[in-house]
Amino acid sequence: MERKPHDADQGAADDEARARRVLLDLGADALMPRPWQPASVPPSATDLVRHYLWRSARGELTPAQDAAGALAALALAPSARAEAEQLEVAALFSARAAGHTWGRMAGALGLGSPQAVQQRLDRLVARSAGAGEAS
Repeated sequence: MERKPHDADQGAADDEARARRVLLDLGADALMPRPWQPASVPPSATDLVRHYLWRSARGELTPAQDAAGALAALALAPSARAEAEQLEVAALFSARAAGHTWGRMAGALGLGSPQAVQQRLDRLVARSAGAGEAS
């Protein structure tokens, strides 16, 4: 039986929620709130993955916890990537608002031309808008 788009979206959301719960249960629920966010905002996917990797590297997890955490971290990788892209878009808009030229921004990003920065911004904004429409 073929899944309808809504069912697929709901399944993906359920998978992400399960992955978040695994990493929260591995100790990320004790992370302090970030000063730029209200205390009620849960840790970001990036924070959850980083916390797992840190605990794993320190040998603080049992083999079973490490195995579950690794899969949960992988499941959250797309969300962490989307968070990084949102930050890049915000930084690009902030740089423009601060008066920086596309050329100067290209240098900061390691891109070869001002046009490359504009194209990158267009792609990131389009991807973000597409993700918003899918929900």
